[in-house]
Amino acid sequence: MAKQKRQQEKMDTEAMMEVYRKLGTPGPQHSLLASMAGSWTTKTNACMEPGKPPVESTGTSEQKMILGGRFLQQEFTGEMMGGTFSGIGVTGYDNHTEKYVSIWMDSMGTGILYFEGSASAGGKIITQECHYDDPIKGPMKWRSVTKIVDDNTHEFVMFGTDKTGKEEKMMEITYTRKK
Repeated sequence: MAKQKRQQEKMDTEAMMEVYRKLGTPGPQHSLLASMAGSWTTKTNACMEPGKPPVESTGTSEQKMILGGRFLQQEFTGEMMGGTFSGIGVTGYDNHTEKYVSIWMDSMGTGILYFEGSASAGGKIITQECHYDDPIKGPMKWRSVTKIVDDNTHEFVMFGTDKTGKEEKMMEITYTRKK
């Protein structure tokens, strides 16, 4: 009886490991993320004050797939409000939850932002949300939209909704592949 129980436990462990192996295998969503790997120049339009024109700046982004093609890591350097701005992000697709997941951290704060969401039917537009307690505006919902325009261009747009419930565009970044 003890031998049979050990065999059952072993089979259960093997079955569990098979589930983890299957969920840990990169798929088409990871290939989509891999299409954004490379060296990029950026043009950012940041909406600093309502009713005023956006502030334009430039930057660079280095993006690469990590952990066996499971995640896209981004290192961003640019300008923000007259100073140097840098950030690091990691984006993946969670096969278990069937959602795109991202983290972002940058030189403007000490928090780590967590986003999750889904892609359009064609997979070229990824929309994610994040909840954040902004030190000025209070609790906010951020919505990001990443659009893969073509092999050499993608766009990132960030929107914010504060306690009034009004959504406003915060920034737009166009990524152009370096040649």
